[in-house]
This record gives sequence, structure tokens and C-alpha cells, in this order.
Amino acid sequence: QVQLVESGGGLVQAGGSLRLSCASSGRTYSIYTMGWFRQAPGKEREFVAAISWNGAITSYADSVKGRFTISRDNAKNTVYLQMNSLKPEDTAVYYCNTHPPVIPTWGQGTQVTVSS
Repeated sequence: QVQLVESGGGLVQAGGSLRLSCASSGRTYSIYTMGWFRQAPGKEREFVAAISWNGAITSYADSVKGRFTISRDNAKNTVYLQMNSLKPEDTAVYYCNTHPPVIPTWGQGTQVTVSS
């Protein structure tokens, strides 16, 4: 059974930085495009960033472009999201999955709260 475990969230002030990690176990997803998603209170889950299997291609939502960087370490089955210049509107629970999402069971996510 595949398990996704997100970590690295926390409370930061606007302008601060956080680095999120997503570790997968139970199956190797090194050949898949992986993505980060987020869900703010009362809103739908939305796409944040994605990275191709070998890291050569990345894509970002317009709202995070230039501030967030996605990366991966296939040897560790881990995907990262470096978040800089955080804004209050980045406050959400952050999740990872393949992109598009095919793993049926999402992880618990990691809470990111940005104070103004």
C-alpha cells in the first residue's frame, strides 16, 4: 500500500521561508511526474507545482511562480518544495501526489500558516 507523508510545515511570518518534504513508501514513484497541491479553508484543493520524473521539467501555478521551487531525490523517494517570500494567502494544508493525481489515498498533508 502506497503511503505519502508530508512534513516541514509550520507557522512563519510573511516574507519567511519553509521547505516541505514528501516521502513515499510502498512503491517507487520515481518514473512519475510528482506534484504539490494545497487546500485552504473553504476552498478546493489546487495545483501548486509539478516536476517530471528526472527533474528536467517543472511547472508552477502563477500564484507561486518565482517564489517556490520544486525538486526531487528519486534515490530517497522524496519530493521537496522550497517556499520563499511566503504570503498570508499561501496559508493552506499542502499535499503531494502524482501529477495528475493517481494515488487514491492522499497523505495527511502539512499545515503552512503565514502570518501578516
